[in-house]
Amino acid sequence: MSLTAILVAIAALLAGAGVGYYLRIIISQGKRGSMELEIKQMMIAAREEAERIREEVRKKAEEKNEEIREEEKKKQEDYKKTELRLIKKEELLDARQVEIDKEVENIKLKIEEIKKIKEKADNLEKEKHVALEKVAGLSKEEAKETLMASIEKEYEEDFLVRIQKLENNNEEKLDRRAKDILATTIQRLASSTAAELMTTNVVIPNDEIKGKVIGKEGRNIRAFERAAGVELIVDDTPGMIIISSFDPIRRQIARLALENLILDGRIQPAKIEETVEKAKEDINKIIKEKGDQAVYECGIFNFDPRIIAIIGRLYFRTSYGQNVLQHSIEMAHIAGMLAEELGADVQIAKAGALVHDIGKALDHEVQGTHIEIGIRILQKFNADPRIITAMKSHHEDYPYESVEAVIVQTADSISGGRPGARRDSVENYLKRLAELEALVNSFGGVEKSYALQAGREIRIFVTPEKVSDLEAKDMAREIAGKIESELKYPGEIKVTIIRETRVIEYAR
Repeated sequence: MSLTAILVAIAALLAGAGVGYYLRIIISQGKRGSMELEIKQMMIAAREEAERIREEVRKKAEEKNEEIREEEKKKQEDYKKTELRLIKKEELLDARQVEIDKEVENIKLKIEEIKKIKEKADNLEKEKHVALEKVAGLSKEEAKETLMASIEKEYEEDFLVRIQKLENNNEEKLDRRAKDILATTIQRLASSTAAELMTTNVVIPNDEIKGKVIGKEGRNIRAFERAAGVELIVDDTPGMIIISSFDPIRRQIARLALENLILDGRIQPAKIEETVEKAKEDINKIIKEKGDQAVYECGIFNFDPRIIAIIGRLYFRTSYGQNVLQHSIEMAHIAGMLAEELGADVQIAKAGALVHDIGKALDHEVQGTHIEIGIRILQKFNADPRIITAMKSHHEDYPYESVEAVIVQTADSISGGRPGARRDSVENYLKRLAELEALVNSFGGVEKSYALQAGREIRIFVTPEKVSDLEAKDMAREIAGKIESELKYPGEIKVTIIRETRVIEYAR
């Protein structure tokens, strides 16, 4: 019974499996039929879309072709119009050429006629000269010389007066032109002439700071003086510490370092050395910046960087109260404008003026005058020889070798001679004028003398009975030489001697 049941169960299971497999085949065939139908529908839709796109493309192509044909037609019409215009122009040119050829032929004929007339006139002139020479018994050259000699003899005095008048007129014109150029230049550069002083005084908030600066047993002040290379004067002036040194750059380093130490409050040898080194770096930066600003302002860009650095050192130099760097920049502008007026090389004139006092940046460190030092600096750093030629004559130590050298010297006189450009104490100024007048009055024959124009001119009146005109010239030269050898003064002094003869009679 159990075996039969098992067999029946197996048979039922197999039957169920067969029926399931058959049903699955039927279902899968149904799905495949529906997928094939969908694919056919998609293909039909794709063909219709492709046909539609082809139709659109065909229409657009036809429209584009139509546009191209229209453009081509317009171009052809334009070409035809242009061709017609060219043909007309050629016809006009051909007609004009024919007219020109006719005019040329007429001109040639007229030239031939003129030549024949000129030859005939020349022959008549020669015949006339020959006839005159036969009548006068003199050749043309002999008659000319005789006539000129006669005229010169008759009007000799008039010729001399005329020549003198022409010379005077030329001198007046040249003098007027020179004044115009100088006046124009000075007016164009109306820079400030206020002198800039690099102070060596450091203001302190209270006198207790002096004790810190001095330090225990003076060790702080000794450390500062050793590091900065200056001398500090602490006790003389209340509320102030004075820095003393012949080197202006050292004074500035010391001033900056001392101000920073006072602000910091920690004043001791190690801090002093550190602050001084930092101040040196800051001053070197200022020097470089000032040099770069100077050459940029003057429009000079071909200097060696080492020359520019030395130019920047002039910012800390003064001469008669006038800042040397500002003086040099002002000179460069004046020299450039003078060179433009005179047709000289503007760049060479400006560069020569800017570096004319470059030796003053190192004159206490190197032997020689500031001009000689400047020449050596420029030669060492391969400056243009024309610049050296232009700058070396500004104190007339060297002869003028170029017009730019004269311009630099003139610019130096203009910049230094402006009212207020240079400063001196009133005592020194009065003393110098008194010495100048006393020296001149020591000469025999001098009636009186006056120092004028801030000591730049000495005007001398001599007794005509004691001093002749020739002696006056010799006296002027002798006085100028004595002033040069015995007196110290800025710039130059003009010596003017006036000899006036007066004859007085009375009619009764």
